[in-house]
Amino acid sequence: MAPGAGRGIFDEPQITVSINYVADLEATRHREANMSTQAIDPLPGDVASLADLTEYQEGAIVSRTIVKREHGSVTLFAFDEGQKLSEHTTRFDALVQVVDGTAEIAVGGDSHRVSTGESILLPANVPHALSAVAQFKMILTMIDSSDG
Repeated sequence: MAPGAGRGIFDEPQITVSINYVADLEATRHREANMSTQAIDPLPGDVASLADLTEYQEGAIVSRTIVKREHGSVTLFAFDEGQKLSEHTTRFDALVQVVDGTAEIAVGGDSHRVSTGESILLPANVPHALSAVAQFKMILTMIDSSDG
């Protein structure tokens, strides 16, 4: 049986990413791709509370890929309080949906406090950074913005 075949979204492992290794989000995503051989797509009929699919870990950022395709992905992140992603850019448009807690998110030099139930769009090629004001979880939907 192929890895992941016959298993649901609840059976897939989490990936813990130490902030010391996070230079930018694309580098993180590249490491995730190297740690997992396939996307973690839910099987038809699976129902999941995405916020419950990963747990906080002290001093860390935990990520779990839900869907990964050639032109985009959906990833769940859990940030411990005080964890940050330094300013970076990416070729992807990114929609951040906070599902628990509060984050400070800077986009193009403007800072925004985003809390449970709120979202913010991070346009492609615009510098952005994230900081966990308190523990927070977000769903990050990345869509390739390149023409083609």
